[in-house]
Amino acid sequence: MQWPQFPDYGCFLRWPENGHGFIHPEDMATVRRLMPSPRVLKRTQFDGTYYHYRYGPLGFRLRPAMWLQVSHEGFDIDDRVETVGVGLERERFVATIWGMYYIQRKGCILYRLRRGDQLVPNLYPADQMRLLESKAKLGPAHTKYRQPKWEKKGPEGRGAG
Repeated sequence: MQWPQFPDYGCFLRWPENGHGFIHPEDMATVRRLMPSPRVLKRTQFDGTYYHYRYGPLGFRLRPAMWLQVSHEGFDIDDRVETVGVGLERERFVATIWGMYYIQRKGCILYRLRRGDQLVPNLYPADQMRLLESKAKLGPAHTKYRQPKWEKKGPEGRGAG
């Protein structure tokens, strides 16, 4: 059996038919809260029995089960993004990704954003966002500046001499 490349992304749009036996006993409450739904889950590893999933700060474990794999678009929950203005319909702003949802009829992921403590009412597709990267890393200076030449000023403000 060939294991998937981690991380990979997908969702459980329907509850698997085998009941609850595929859920790790300690993760039952978390899984019931998140599944079934169009939420895009991140699968991070396989420990030999359970796959480990993440949805933002929530983590849980499931035995192998059928899920709908979706293409990752380069964004994850808690990423800082800047929206791209679309004509007069949408303003530009900086926000944090709060949720990821696979919309089957559109065939893409739509993202719920949070500005400060408030959720943005509209969902955004990947082509209307840009990932913000940390600008704090500064490289070494490569520009060589000339040494300044100072002139002594006389009593009238002109150069001496």
